[in-house]
Amino acid sequence: MGKSRSELREKAMVILYQIDTMSKSDVSWTVDDYINNNLEIDNEFVKSLVYGVITYQSVIDDLANKYMKEWDITRIDKTGAAILRIAIYEIKYTDTPSIVSINEAIELAKKYSDDNVRKIINAVLDKIVNE
Repeated sequence: MGKSRSELREKAMVILYQIDTMSKSDVSWTVDDYINNNLEIDNEFVKSLVYGVITYQSVIDDLANKYMKEWDITRIDKTGAAILRIAIYEIKYTDTPSIVSINEAIELAKKYSDDNVRKIINAVLDKIVNE
């Protein structure tokens, strides 16, 4: 049986976290290396999230930073940043309903981030949807 969209978003978050962590290292890697290491089967949904976030990351980060008071996306933990980036990407560039993207992000943040980061993610996404 295939994985749920929630589980696939979690895989995408792990991949983006790994990419962010390894981006400053001397290790040679490709995005596909991380995708293939984290998925048992090829999955277009995960690929679309990962490549979408990477493609639009500077726009996504600028949008996130616009709504963070005295913070920016580089100050929250890498897991929280990956969660926020996925949700913003889905809201801005896919036909996923905003409420679904926000709910999925909050559920991931409850599992992987502390309450402060979860609150930041929720507030930023709420402001983006209501802008």
